[in-house]
Amino acid sequence: MTVLTLAKALNEGLRAAMDADPKVLIMGEDVGKLGGVFRVTDGLQKDFGEDRVIDTPLAESGIIGTAIGLAIRGYRPVCEIQFDGFVFPAADQIITQLAKMPLRSLGKLKLPVVVRIPCGGGIGAVEHHSESPEAYFTHTAGLRVVACSNPVDAYTMIQDAVRSDDPIVFFEPKRRYWDKADVELGAPGLPLGKAKVVRTGNDVTLLAYGPMVKTCLESAAAAEDDGRSVEVIDLRSLSPLDMGVITESVNRTGRCVVVHEAPVFTGLGGELAARISEACFFRLESPVLRVGGFSTPYPPSRLEDHYLPDLDRVLDAVDRVLAY
Repeated sequence: MTVLTLAKALNEGLRAAMDADPKVLIMGEDVGKLGGVFRVTDGLQKDFGEDRVIDTPLAESGIIGTAIGLAIRGYRPVCEIQFDGFVFPAADQIITQLAKMPLRSLGKLKLPVVVRIPCGGGIGAVEHHSESPEAYFTHTAGLRVVACSNPVDAYTMIQDAVRSDDPIVFFEPKRRYWDKADVELGAPGLPLGKAKVVRTGNDVTLLAYGPMVKTCLESAAAAEDDGRSVEVIDLRSLSPLDMGVITESVNRTGRCVVVHEAPVFTGLGGELAARISEACFFRLESPVLRVGGFSTPYPPSRLEDHYLPDLDRVLDAVDRVLAY
């Protein structure tokens, strides 16, 4: 076992993927000599060369467009979008080309492109540097969308994403980059599309992903002091959803709260609530509640503590579902 931060676990996972396949490339702004603004790619250009770890111009659309061309020629590009708010200039390439070309070719064309996006708030960043854009991409047919929440998953999930022949949007919770855990290098992980029960419980199911998994685990620990048994599920895959793990838990607890940083209105929590209502209707003891950001543009950093869902807001939702 090796103690790694989430950022270093991603670095080790990328290193393992590049060692395993010479067709794996890394592209992005400052990913080479600097090692990325969060140092996720630190040292990789030195070890693999400038032909495989490529510093690009400040042009997100160009990064993804170039990656699509490279993928058509047999490469496996991993693109870093420096901050979540910078992905929107690349949205046309991701949604119009990357997501559609494999199906448009009836599966004959593979586009094994991974788009890494640091997501969410909590680091006191300036405007355009803290967003939660996952719903845009989960709504886009043809993309797989995943989110890691801890170093162990980060290490295995990035390798699985690189090996996949599908285009993948890979969300990384930037305020968790410095969280540490024991990681077994070389060990396999849970399959990329599977959700994981990270805390067992019997009274309420909490569904979360990315940065909010840790918040939900802290909330479940606090609820235990009041005699409440809260189960926490890390979704890991946002598209497709692992409904088997979710419905088994909700059918057993009868109550569910979905938590994400993104605004509640038309967020991923709405899709989850609808699917759970359809699949678990006769076992539900209360409505499925959602906890998320407010329907405003992401606020200035001095206000983000008021915007981000916290332990108190999650526990309030747990209280409300138990009150039915």
